[in-house]
Amino acid sequence: MRKIITATLAAAALGLLMVQTSSVTAEDAPRKGRAYYEQRGEVIWEVPTAEKVIALTFDDGPDPEDTAQILDLLKLYEAKATFFLVGNKVERFPELVKREAEEGHELANHTYSHTYFKRNGSVAKLKQDIQRAEELIYAASGQKCRLFRPPGGFYNEKLIQMAKNEGYTVVMWSWHQDTRDWSSPGVDKIVNKVLGNARNGDIVLFHDYVEGKGQTADALKEILPELKKRGFRFVTVSELLTYGK
Repeated sequence: MRKIITATLAAAALGLLMVQTSSVTAEDAPRKGRAYYEQRGEVIWEVPTAEKVIALTFDDGPDPEDTAQILDLLKLYEAKATFFLVGNKVERFPELVKREAEEGHELANHTYSHTYFKRNGSVAKLKQDIQRAEELIYAASGQKCRLFRPPGGFYNEKLIQMAKNEGYTVVMWSWHQDTRDWSSPGVDKIVNKVLGNARNGDIVLFHDYVEGKGQTADALKEILPELKKRGFRFVTVSELLTYGK
């Protein structure tokens, strides 16, 4: 009798499990973590390397004041960077995009309208936004983008696969190198964030457009010479990726 009751309970438990499992959708399933995407090379946060190389990245531009100042400083310290461009600003300031390309910097896609991709966002609409930005970047510079950074760092499996199908690698940033310069925290905080955490293979997150007066250029006046003094070389993200192979 005990065996019958035990078997009955086991069957009931199995049935309940099957019902619960069948109701789980792809959206409800646990999200794939950083390690999953890093191992597949589909999302990049940094590149472990013994070489003293670091990638400076700038989001949300171009901006006629901040971008121009940053380009002057990068040129002064023989530094190459990657600019994640917003299409509607490219449309307004194509000459700055052309200058970025001519001075050896890498151009990357950051959507046309700085679109945040939330969990239930439309992949089709985001794809159109990316394509629109791509067309403008190419028209201004003759350079095709191979990298994409989702605004705000929002992503999921659907976005990553769409970006991959469009020929992009999704690039984030080193978690210890988020300067939060968009919030105007003060030049010293930006400087200390970068210099206090600088490691080989880092991807540093800056912005060359912020609301109000930007502090990034002033911070770079201290960051660039100090990192150069420490022996770091400034490379584009695509160049950085070659050190991980």
